[in-house]
Amino acid sequence: MKETHCKRILVTGGAGFLGSHLCEYLLNQGHDVLCVDNFYTGTKANIAALLGDPQFELMRHDVTFPLYVEVDEIYNLACPASPIHYQHDPVQTTKTSVHGAINMLGLAKRVKAKILQASTSEVYGDPEQHPQTENYWGHVNPIGLRSCYDEGKRCAETLFMDYHRQHKLRIKIARIFNTYGPRMHPNDGRVVSNFVMQALANEPLTIYGDGTQTRSFCYVNDLIEGLVRLMNSPDELTGPLNIGNPVECTMLELAETIIELCGSRSNIVCKPRPSDDPERRRPNIAAAESLLGWQPSTSLREGLMHTIEYFRLPRFAHRRAAANELLGMSNVLHHSSGSSSLQ
Repeated sequence: MKETHCKRILVTGGAGFLGSHLCEYLLNQGHDVLCVDNFYTGTKANIAALLGDPQFELMRHDVTFPLYVEVDEIYNLACPASPIHYQHDPVQTTKTSVHGAINMLGLAKRVKAKILQASTSEVYGDPEQHPQTENYWGHVNPIGLRSCYDEGKRCAETLFMDYHRQHKLRIKIARIFNTYGPRMHPNDGRVVSNFVMQALANEPLTIYGDGTQTRSFCYVNDLIEGLVRLMNSPDELTGPLNIGNPVECTMLELAETIIELCGSRSNIVCKPRPSDDPERRRPNIAAAESLLGWQPSTSLREGLMHTIEYFRLPRFAHRRAAANELLGMSNVLHHSSGSSSLQ
């Protein structure tokens, strides 16, 4: 159902995975949407269907530089979110989180806009509390490979709270847990996209560790609903609030489910776990349930079916073909060396 009051809403990182879904949702609600993205990880393909909408505007801009526009609300989603992307240029990742937050908060202060920060479950690090509640301060390595993202997001939360206390800014902080769905980048290193692309190519699914580490996966439509409900909540509710799915599964369970749903011939291989990879991750969403009346409604199997359907699109065929070709070469070399070793 559309809202009767049309707002002008800025979405930074609007051409990314989450941002494009949020732009689409807000347009369907009848709002004017300004999508800002520097296209570091976002793509025009994600928002191609929106470009003809007269209430949608696209601007190429990097949030590490100030932005001068007139808006009523700001969703600050700009930041690479997968380890492959945010570790590629860790200094820029920190700048995006910190300078980007300062610039968007400055904009919100100037135009008196309400602003939401897309924070992350990574602020909890490798948690010693399970499941994680919002009052848990976390267990984060400040100098590790992931710290450019983890600490950048933690600093952004600090800035948001200080702007709220010092300047009475209307803020919202959402701590987003693992989210998946259509428009994920096929090569972003996230486990769902990795597994689906590998399974569709019938190549081995790569598990880092023994597969017992857990995550909780929220389908993107549910996540977007949670963000919008938080933004529309009373001003005194600043957060942080956990937004995610509390149903926990192991990496091995996820891999087996994806192989089944893809009808794949893939097997599973294990490799060493990367540095600072959390052992368990599951949100406590009691606050979101009671304060927003929100909880996810999409089961993992249903969400994975939609995601797999997206990655079956023709534009991903060449990626699957390349993976199959590499797999075939690997099998030939494996069998050849095997016979040689027997002679």
